[in-house]
This record gives sequence, structure tokens and C-alpha cells, in this order.
Amino acid sequence: MDTSAITALAALFGATIGGLTSVCTNLVTQRMQVRAQWLAREMDRRQQLYKEFIEEASRCYVHALQHGEADIAGLVSLYAKLGRMRLISSPTVLKSAGEIERKIIDTYLTPDKSFLELREMINNATFDLLRDFSVACRAEFEELHGH
Repeated sequence: MDTSAITALAALFGATIGGLTSVCTNLVTQRMQVRAQWLAREMDRRQQLYKEFIEEASRCYVHALQHGEADIAGLVSLYAKLGRMRLISSPTVLKSAGEIERKIIDTYLTPDKSFLELREMINNATFDLLRDFSVACRAEFEELHGH
């Protein structure tokens, strides 16, 4: 074979390899960027949902502590947020959210609390309904961030 043909083939082969390497690098980089954007949107979506759940659960819990009559609209709103969580949340977060809902309903069945009783609940750390939920959410976010 002619040396000029070998040189031309080597140059063509080198250019092809260089072009393929560039295309593959761009594809991998673009895929990583898309994944990072998806993860950021997913975390924002979950943070918003969990924020809404915490706010609604807090309102319902305070109402349950002060009234024997259930706030049906608030409980339905809380249940709807729990339903949305079933689509995207980890089993640990779901379990904790379900426990919150049960505790709120059980609280309606207890006598109304006075201010002194609420103070005692805070001192005994029995007032913090959302601690386990918050811990589960944080663990879920850390796991998502690790991916």
C-alpha cells in the first residue's frame, strides 16, 4: 500500500475517533446536566409539598387540641396532601405522615387542652408532632442529593 494512502487513512481514522470522542463527551455532559436539573426540580417539588403538609398538619393539630369537633375541611386537605406524597415520597416519609394524620384524629377524641396543659406538653416534648416527619424528610433529601 502507498504510504500517502496509509497517512491519509490514519488521519481520517484519527479525525473520526476525535469526532466521536467529542460527540460522546457532549452527550454525557448534557445527560448529567439534564439529570441535575430534574433532581433540583424534584427536590423543590417535594419541599413545597412537605411545607404545605407541615403547615396544614400544624393547623389541624392545634384545632384538635382546642376543639372536640373535627375540622373536616382541614383533615380532607391534609389527606389530599398525603395522597400527593404517595406518588413521590419514600416509604419512611409516608409512614411518618400517616402517623401524624392518625395522631391528629386521635387528638380530636381527647378532651380540649388548657394553656397549662399545652405548656406541660411542650415541656415533656409530647407536643412535637412533626419531629419524625422532619427527620424522614431530611433523610430523603440527603439520599436524593447523593444520587
